[in-house]
Amino acid sequence: MQTDEPPIPSVWARRRAKREQPALSQDRIVSEAVRLLDEEGVEALSMRSLGARLGAGATSLYRHVASKDELIELVVDEVYGEVRVPGADDPDAWREDLAQCARSLRAMILRHPWVASVLGQTGLASLGPNLMGRSERMIALFRAAGFAPGEADRAMNTLIAYVIGIATSEAAYLSLLARSGRTEQEWADGLRSAAERAMREHPLLREEHAAQPYEDPERVREENFTYGLERVLDGLQARLRSAPGRRVIP
Repeated sequence: MQTDEPPIPSVWARRRAKREQPALSQDRIVSEAVRLLDEEGVEALSMRSLGARLGAGATSLYRHVASKDELIELVVDEVYGEVRVPGADDPDAWREDLAQCARSLRAMILRHPWVASVLGQTGLASLGPNLMGRSERMIALFRAAGFAPGEADRAMNTLIAYVIGIATSEAAYLSLLARSGRTEQEWADGLRSAAERAMREHPLLREEHAAQPYEDPERVREENFTYGLERVLDGLQARLRSAPGRRVIP
C-alpha cells in the first residue's frame, strides 16, 4: 500500500548508496567536516566551504550528503565514536564504570566544543551507529546495576543530561578564551578583582567565594564536574536502594 507521507528528513532514515566515488566518499566528507568544525567553528561550516577544502564543488558533496542538516547528523555521530563505555562485566563497579562514561563524554565535548551548539539540531542523530552503540553499552551498565527496563533509559538520560549541561557551559567558556587569546589562568587572574567588587553587596556569594581557595582554574573545573557527577550517582544509587524488590547496591 502506497502512502503520500513525506520521508523523514534524516540521513539515518534513508538508504545509503551501495557504491560511492572513490575520490570523494561520505566518510571523507565527514572527516573533513569534523576538522573544519574543530578549527573554525560551526559558523564556518557550509557545503561550499567544505567543498573548497576537499577540492570539490558543493554539487559533488550533495551526491553523498543530501543537506547540511544531514551533515550535522553525520559529524555528531562521528565524534560520538570517541566516547568510551566499558563492558558491564562487574555489577558492583557500576558507579566507576558510569563515571568513566561521563568523563569520556565530557572530554569529547571539550575536544569538539561545536557539538554543544548543534545537539538540538540533529534530527534523528540518536539512530546513528556510534550513538546507538554507546547507548546500548550504557544501558547494559544501568541494567547490570539493577535498573529495570524502561527506567534504565531514564537513568541514562539523567546522567547524560548532567554531563551535556556542564560540558556545554565549559565549551562555551573555553571558546571565549580561545577568541580572547588569553590562557585560562590569565583570564581568571584578570577577572578576580572585578568579581570581588561585584560581590561586595552580596554577602552569601562573597562568603562562598572566600570559602573556596583560589586555585588553578582548570583544576577547579575538574573538581566542580566531579562534585556534580558524584551527586548524580548518589541519587541514582539511592533510587536503587529504595526501589522495592531491588538488590542492595553497595
